[in-house]
Amino acid sequence: MSEPAPFHAAVADAPEGARAFWLTASDGVRLRAVSWEGGTRGTAVIFPGRTEYAEKYGPVAGRLRARGLSVLVIDWRGQGLSDRHPSRPTLGHVEDFRDYQRDVAALMALEARLDLPGPRYLFAHSMGGCIGLRTLLERAEFCGAVFSAPMWHLQMRAATRELTSKVTQFANVMGLGARLTPGANAQPTTMAIAFEGNPLTSDRATFDWMLGQITRHPELGLGGPSMQWTYAALEEMARLYVAPLPKVPVLTLLGTEETVVSTSVIRAQLDKMEAGELVLLGEARHEIFMEVPATLETAWRHIDDFLARVPLRRGAEALLSR
Repeated sequence: MSEPAPFHAAVADAPEGARAFWLTASDGVRLRAVSWEGGTRGTAVIFPGRTEYAEKYGPVAGRLRARGLSVLVIDWRGQGLSDRHPSRPTLGHVEDFRDYQRDVAALMALEARLDLPGPRYLFAHSMGGCIGLRTLLERAEFCGAVFSAPMWHLQMRAATRELTSKVTQFANVMGLGARLTPGANAQPTTMAIAFEGNPLTSDRATFDWMLGQITRHPELGLGGPSMQWTYAALEEMARLYVAPLPKVPVLTLLGTEETVVSTSVIRAQLDKMEAGELVLLGEARHEIFMEVPATLETAWRHIDDFLARVPLRRGAEALLSR
């Protein structure tokens, strides 16, 4: 079994019974994963967004455990307590977005060792939605997926996107890829912005809770992305836009006040899917799972309906193939 890792339960608002593990990806990067076991209806695997970490998903784990699901969540390379850039630990950095699939492989190997129950459902937010879409195309464990504001394109003009791609590509060629992307802030996001007008959540209590987590545990905080991360992200989103789309059922939750990811691309991708469904949540911002109680209750009603409808065939086949 994997070596135990720390989990800051005091700031997580999570259900009891969390177990944290150190994992090693195929390229030697050390990762942290956290599990809540004991579910009998299946397993929810959480892919967090950029800058996020396991403690932030404590309340989500609680709702999933209350629904009879075991839960598994990962800290992606470069964030949370996983290995970070060796000389700039607050810089969000990755060489290639496909490296995240190494993290997925390590996480799913842990899931197999823990012998968590099938079927398996993917829950993915923002950057995790970009990683998760690639995962659904290349792996067969999941029988369905719930995406929250998936990062399938960023909300920017096409000309801006093209210029950003060229500038960051040139910077990488010149050996500057590990520098902060121009316009990004080196401070952790919730420290760098005020609650008023923030793009993340309309819930003040949740915003303060997130800020309190990284205030008490600064090692969890992460600043803006590197130019290499930005270029790699734009390249992966462009590849996924023209790739064949997954056939498993997909539920996507999106706030009407979304300003981070492209709502038009999300709609276009879902329209092309065999079983894609979009739920718009009024007055919600980017982080659906961190929103006001009324929005959360609406979102979880849709999730419950979705889980009740998802065919279990692919999940069952994956379980039998172990």
